[in-house]
Amino acid sequence: MNHHIQNVTDNKVERHVVLVEPQVPWNTGNIGRTCLGTGAFLHLIKPLGFSLGNRELKRAGLDYWHNVKLSVWDDFKSFHHEMAPGKKEVAVFTKNGSTPFWSMPFKKRLFLIFGSETKGLPEEMIFEYKHATYHIPITSEIRCLNLSTTVGIALYESLRR
Repeated sequence: MNHHIQNVTDNKVERHVVLVEPQVPWNTGNIGRTCLGTGAFLHLIKPLGFSLGNRELKRAGLDYWHNVKLSVWDDFKSFHHEMAPGKKEVAVFTKNGSTPFWSMPFKKRLFLIFGSETKGLPEEMIFEYKHATYHIPITSEIRCLNLSTTVGIALYESLRR
């Protein structure tokens, strides 16, 4: 049996994955591949910890990288101004988020925002979106999940309903 997710544009929903200052190229490559597989857009907020020509980035994205719906922004303010996500169209992921990921809203347009692998999100951003912070529960055996794993869990959950 062959199961394919319908393209999100066929479902009349839009998903945007926003990586704020990503540092690890293979994580971003994997995330780009997941975005392509779900029809989601990928937004990278500078500074990046790698070049977009990086070999590991392209290796992780396989030969799909050139098809990723990618936007690169100089800063979060520029992204926010141009894309203008509504207050209820944002889900911010942080390990100290107030709500479990399975409770995020189902909206036609949703922006899933993630921080860098080394620093997470800036405190002022978490404060600004305190009404929309989510976490993925984990045991105390580990500090955190890998960023590409976290994005995959959150993105597919956002499409589930």
